[in-house]
Amino acid sequence: MSATNKVKYISTTVLSKELKMNVKEIFEILLKNGMIKRVDENWILTDKGKQIGGTVKKHPKAGEYIAWNENIKEHSIFRPANDDVLLNATALSKHFGVSKFKMNPILSELGFIQKGLKGWTITKLGLSLGGKQLEYDKTGVPYVNWPKSILKNKRLVETMKELQGNETEEEKASNQDNPLGFREKFEAKHRTADGHYVRSRAEMLIDNWLYMSEIVHAYERKLPVEEDIYTDFYLPVGKVYIEYWGLEDDPKYAARKQEKLNIYEKYGFNLIELHDTDIQNLDDILPKKLLKFGITAY
Repeated sequence: MSATNKVKYISTTVLSKELKMNVKEIFEILLKNGMIKRVDENWILTDKGKQIGGTVKKHPKAGEYIAWNENIKEHSIFRPANDDVLLNATALSKHFGVSKFKMNPILSELGFIQKGLKGWTITKLGLSLGGKQLEYDKTGVPYVNWPKSILKNKRLVETMKELQGNETEEEKASNQDNPLGFREKFEAKHRTADGHYVRSRAEMLIDNWLYMSEIVHAYERKLPVEEDIYTDFYLPVGKVYIEYWGLEDDPKYAARKQEKLNIYEKYGFNLIELHDTDIQNLDDILPKKLLKFGITAY
């Protein structure tokens, strides 16, 4: 028997399983490195692909398909540099010391991913952080992996410290760094029905309305971005942010408002804006605005 007959060939699907990678990702790597090309919706083996052991085989039912010398598994194109290694949710949970079952919900609360009918899908913000949308070969269930840089993401690190009851360095220094900021100038002294302390009567009415409507909300939640921005209210269900604009006649406030609006637009966040004229008509205005994001108020 000749040496040629002893060569074992495997399909791209089998190759992906042996490398424990998504089959679509394998095709992308082969395409990027010139091993295959796309012609009229078909994958074509290139001369470069033949040089590394690719061949075309025929299946009695499936027809022609590209097969590979099984030794291709050792090729350098499938061994990414350390900086390109992607981490799954389990790896993140181990790094931050939380349950693997909590990691994706935490990433979802930050707006990096969102819950699909099954599995998790990446958001615009998640893509900007280098997240990669993948899916399991057998089930098609989507999931997201992350570059190592996510481990140093400022907002994620802060959130993990908050959840574990550790005060961040930024919180310790906030009053010294921003002695004349809005959050320092206007003391949170209005107590709401659910126990929150807010900075104005209008915010108290908004908070009370959300509480009486049984809508879970956070007050002055920091946006999950590198910029130092706080939202007035955040609704985890629907990933909706609510901003009340109450001092629009103040030039400094107006400039700050525009800065915040630019951030919301940049990351594609769901935003509800409220003004003074809306406060006395929350029963009419908020249900309509919330419904646009799939939130029903009773």
